[in-house]
Amino acid sequence: MGLIQKYGKTALVAGASEGIGAAFAKSLAAEGMDLVLVARREEPLNKLAGELESRFSIKATCILCDLGTVDAPEQITKALDGREIDMLVYNAALSYIGPFVENTVEGNARIAQINMITPLKMLHIFGEKMISRGRGAVVILASLAGFQGSGFLTVYAATKAFDRILAESLWYEWKDKGVDVIACCAGATSTPGYNNSNPGKTSLFAPRVQAAEEVVEECLKKLGSRPSFISGKGNRIATFFMQKILPRKMAITIMGDTTRKMYRINF
Repeated sequence: MGLIQKYGKTALVAGASEGIGAAFAKSLAAEGMDLVLVARREEPLNKLAGELESRFSIKATCILCDLGTVDAPEQITKALDGREIDMLVYNAALSYIGPFVENTVEGNARIAQINMITPLKMLHIFGEKMISRGRGAVVILASLAGFQGSGFLTVYAATKAFDRILAESLWYEWKDKGVDVIACCAGATSTPGYNNSNPGKTSLFAPRVQAAEEVVEECLKKLGSRPSFISGKGNRIATFFMQKILPRKMAITIMGDTTRKMYRINF
């Protein structure tokens, strides 16, 4: 059964202008779904919408919104003007790489707002309506950083742990209501955000960096069959080793040491 037949015609992708969000938009458009694309930057969002409409003959609506604002979900709801959302993909995320105390309190709070509070509100708004209709789907982007303490990615890692547990919990609550929920736990992915962070080499044994399209393809295949998944065979092997074989203290140390080396952090 196709996505439209199972869930409905319209998908909302938050954080859609580039990277994994744009890859989700392309894959869903290829399925014939109409899109509501949400992001802060107008030019790349409009460009993507035009490309998808031309290529796949779907309707793509752009909503310009800073997902770090307290009333972002209300802004989106107002812009939709009653339009139903059958599938929600929350890809937007903010991270700070470096010592926790070197970011501002406001900066750390903004990470929490974008990564946790805004998706929490959107899940309530759109999830409630999906349940009332008896069908729908939700994809929340999590991260391998959230599987254990991750020094120098402290707030980002904590928010991604929240996202995974939230999605897994709602998978259970909503699985008999016709609404599928999944947490997509991605590792290093070749997105503009990741590449612009200028990561250095870490180890020959580190999992390879995935393409955004790979992550999306695997996620859409697994949607409806499990509450969460780890994208990529290499990431699954590394996570098994870190979570099942190593002591917790050692896994946290490896994560912190790896980030310190990748980003040449002197702290």
